[in-house]
Amino acid sequence: MKTRSAVLSAALLCAVAGAQTAPPPGNPPPPTENPAAMFEAFSKVPDTAGSGPYPAIKAEDPAFPGHTVYRPRDIAALKGRKLPVLLWGNGGCSNDGASARLFLSEIASHGYLVVAAGTIRSGPGIPYRPEPQVAPPPGKVIPQIKTQAQEVAQGLDLAIRAGRDRRHPLYGHVDAARVAVSGHSCGGLQALQVAGDPRIRTVIVQNSGIFADGTNPIAGMTVDKSLLKTLHTPILYILGGPQDVAHPNGTDDFARIDTVPAVLVDLPVGHGGTFMQPNGGRAAQITLAWLDWQLGGDRRAAAMFTGADCGLCRQEGVRIERKRLG
Repeated sequence: MKTRSAVLSAALLCAVAGAQTAPPPGNPPPPTENPAAMFEAFSKVPDTAGSGPYPAIKAEDPAFPGHTVYRPRDIAALKGRKLPVLLWGNGGCSNDGASARLFLSEIASHGYLVVAAGTIRSGPGIPYRPEPQVAPPPGKVIPQIKTQAQEVAQGLDLAIRAGRDRRHPLYGHVDAARVAVSGHSCGGLQALQVAGDPRIRTVIVQNSGIFADGTNPIAGMTVDKSLLKTLHTPILYILGGPQDVAHPNGTDDFARIDTVPAVLVDLPVGHGGTFMQPNGGRAAQITLAWLDWQLGGDRRAAAMFTGADCGLCRQEGVRIERKRLG
């Protein structure tokens, strides 16, 4: 299809670069046509704690081997409250659990435990080392991915174990009954692969969708539209508008979904989403509203998506489609 080469190029860019990090809370570095220089600049941006009531930390935790954890820094401040869980697949299916660090810290600061596949491989104090370009295997266009969907799903098993471990700070604070899975680009495909897990309560696909032409050009990943039949929960697609190279795939997914409530939100931001913006930008706020509604039953959050005069319906530049919301 016409957009396939662009989709593959964008996915390859994510895989080669390691994934996206965010710009400084002030002005981001100027645009550049050199992706390596852009990612290097973003990797120097300081971590932030999010804007929520529970300032968040990003950490490699021995209880979560091969993963990166985002959680409220002061567990005592939760006063017994349990944390819903968000599982995360990185852009490019990379093994950099810090690739969306400002976005994920923002989510965690509002009282969530986020578990991202991969360890901390970018950000302040970590030397920028571009991944060497590797030729894809025969029959593929994108080289072997660094993480698999099983690693995204494993984040929940590790979270449950930590929540039951009296020695762990998260003891008694993991709500395994309220779990979401999400991911960006290739990581969004991983989220769809995990979506059939009966423990999942909702799914958020960011700037992604199953290849509409039926191909599987990513080495190490096999998905097709039949995966959509495994959905058993409400699902949200956040796309970057027509300029998003994954837009044809995500909109095609949405058109095919006919068994669960589904919402598609288009932002005029392209394939990179708003992960490079302070606190994850608009996509983080939409993600939070969806999580608060689906996992917390928050009526104000629901009003962002429901009704003829929904909150997103009134926002300039936003397009929203909905089905089966009741």
